[in-house]
Amino acid sequence: MPTLRFHAIKESLASKPIFFEEKERRSDLFGKNVFNEQKMRQYLTKDAFDGVINAIQHGKKIDRKIADQVASSMRDWALSKGVTHYTHWFQPLTGSTAEKHDAFFETIGDGLAIEKFDGGQLVQQEPDASSFPSGGIRNTFEARGYTAWDPSSPAFIYETTLCIPTIFVAYTGEALDYKTPLLRALHAVDNTATAICKYFDKNVKKVTSSLGWEQEYFLIDKMMAASRPDITLTGRTLLGHSSAKGQQLDDHYFGSIPSRALNFMRELENECIVLGIPVKTRHNEVAPNQFELAPIYEEANLAVDHNSLLMDVMGRVASRHNFKVLLHEKPFAGVNGSGKHNNWSLTTDTGVNLLGPGKTPMSNLQFLTFFINTIKGVREYEALLRATIASASNDHRLGANEAPPAIMSIFIGNQLTKVLEELEGVTKGKLSPEEKTELKLNVVGKIPDVLLDNTDRNRTSPFAFTGNKFEFRAVGSTANCGSPMTVLNTIVAKQLKDFKVEVDTLIDEKGLKKDEAIFNVLREYIKSCKDILFEGNGYGEDWEKEAKKRGLSNNKTTPEALKARVSKQSISLFQEMGVMSKVETEARYEIEMESYIKHIQIESRVLGDIARNHIVPTAVRYQNILIENVRGLKEIFEEKYNAVSKEQINLIEEISNHIEAINAKVTKMIDERKKSNSMSDLEKKALNYSFKVKPMFDEIRYHCDKLELLVDDEIWPLTKYREMLFTR
Repeated sequence: MPTLRFHAIKESLASKPIFFEEKERRSDLFGKNVFNEQKMRQYLTKDAFDGVINAIQHGKKIDRKIADQVASSMRDWALSKGVTHYTHWFQPLTGSTAEKHDAFFETIGDGLAIEKFDGGQLVQQEPDASSFPSGGIRNTFEARGYTAWDPSSPAFIYETTLCIPTIFVAYTGEALDYKTPLLRALHAVDNTATAICKYFDKNVKKVTSSLGWEQEYFLIDKMMAASRPDITLTGRTLLGHSSAKGQQLDDHYFGSIPSRALNFMRELENECIVLGIPVKTRHNEVAPNQFELAPIYEEANLAVDHNSLLMDVMGRVASRHNFKVLLHEKPFAGVNGSGKHNNWSLTTDTGVNLLGPGKTPMSNLQFLTFFINTIKGVREYEALLRATIASASNDHRLGANEAPPAIMSIFIGNQLTKVLEELEGVTKGKLSPEEKTELKLNVVGKIPDVLLDNTDRNRTSPFAFTGNKFEFRAVGSTANCGSPMTVLNTIVAKQLKDFKVEVDTLIDEKGLKKDEAIFNVLREYIKSCKDILFEGNGYGEDWEKEAKKRGLSNNKTTPEALKARVSKQSISLFQEMGVMSKVETEARYEIEMESYIKHIQIESRVLGDIARNHIVPTAVRYQNILIENVRGLKEIFEEKYNAVSKEQINLIEEISNHIEAINAKVTKMIDERKKSNSMSDLEKKALNYSFKVKPMFDEIRYHCDKLELLVDDEIWPLTKYREMLFTR
């Protein structure tokens, strides 16, 4: 009887590729299912349109009359496209999106019905959603949760449902989602960055944070994935011997995209374009069957929404092509994991990228101001930034196979390093006319030339400057970008706020000119944050020792890293910038610690089940075959029996040793898990799972993977790495 594994391989080889044909230009399809500005101009009255635009651009409140008009227009547009339901689409602290569908349909008596959707239903709903994690914010007697419309992110139609992006808050007003703190952080960085911009251009009225994410993922045949309980339940392989051929030849990276994968990509991109997600780039990544998709940069809040939506769309489209999308940061041992690089910058309403040097010394000085302040902010809050990318799954990725290490450092390149060194040497206090000219022409004025080829080639850097933006590479592929973007924008907002106080003090109290005051403050910042700058190999032991000397944190596990979330410094930061209250900050710490514990707990249970109920019985079955073989040899070769059967007996003994080790270590793992579960202190429980339960995974895996090489391939129950990674 064929195993599920061979059935999966047979089905995979027999399945025919689905060809997706694009019938319209993407430029014509873009935003077709989005209630964007074009649709609003078409469907809204002038008053309603102006009200929404003011809400988006200036944060002004939309009154009930305008809300009713917008709701009516949204409904008419949605009905014209065959939509029957609407939902408040939000991002709870689970890492995925959430929705509860309600029909437009309502009865009005006498057997009559209408399609109804008014301003009240648009602006706010009470979905309850009491089972979402709250970190203790929601008590049983006040468990209600509310969703409230976010007009800055346009409504869209997805799978015949009108989706309205919303925030999600508790009955008592605390944020229970990723979007609410992000919107507050974006507001904070807008205010502080705009104030700094006025040093250079009085016409700047608004600064927008932009984000360009790069989504990496694996594509595995759906039947093969279904044959693996570990992939089905945890998103990754908990065991499996590496394939003889992996990524060592670098022949997959940027290679010709396999036809089956390409057809998936074409349909995925088509779905994205219709939903207004501006996908631009696709290519093979380093590991076999690993790929990447990246969009054009957008405003950060919209970009976060689009990435959250994309991850859902990917799964649905993949299923139609008989694929399983693996977004886990490390689904396969021994090959590259998947990240989600977050490319971040700030842009003014006058069209200037504040991290892009201009053509004049003054615009260069503006660039240096935002460039150095970002570095300073990251230096002050590097442990908190590390905490934002901490998760059970990302722990497997960090520090291996080109993924950045857990130590936060910044790469800026040799050329910009020299610029900062020259700027550091600027005379403190008032500058002479000659010094001003020399500084602007010889230091600041050089920047446009030196940045022409300032691309980062150090793939071990977790936070790198790449020409006109910073790239936060440590973000994991499953992550909601809202968390790292909230923290990054908050720390930059705080740093810019402090910078302005220092500059204004030098101007008002010391009588320095504006440029001189800016130069003096930047000069001191360069001195104080040099220890976060690093150009070398992030994987080496020497860097760990050096980083420790520099006072940089090295929190390798999630429980260790998450402590920074609730440090006095972090709580004070979020409170001061109006991003999160102490209650909201502590709740997120609790939620993320619980999530870590549950992920390791689930993986432990799954691994124990596979080891004892799949691997050990298969090994015993093969042992019995060998034993029968030895008995047969004894009957045939009586005198030569010992010599002829020696290898088989050795193999039987070797298999027995591995079986014994597996059973003993699974028992030990279960005992450690029970100890962990009995602990009431959340931090101790998480640390015990991290340092007592999780290390058993590799020990159990070692013996299971050895058996994979010993047991007859025909009876091995689990689809192997070579089959999952090289079946196309």
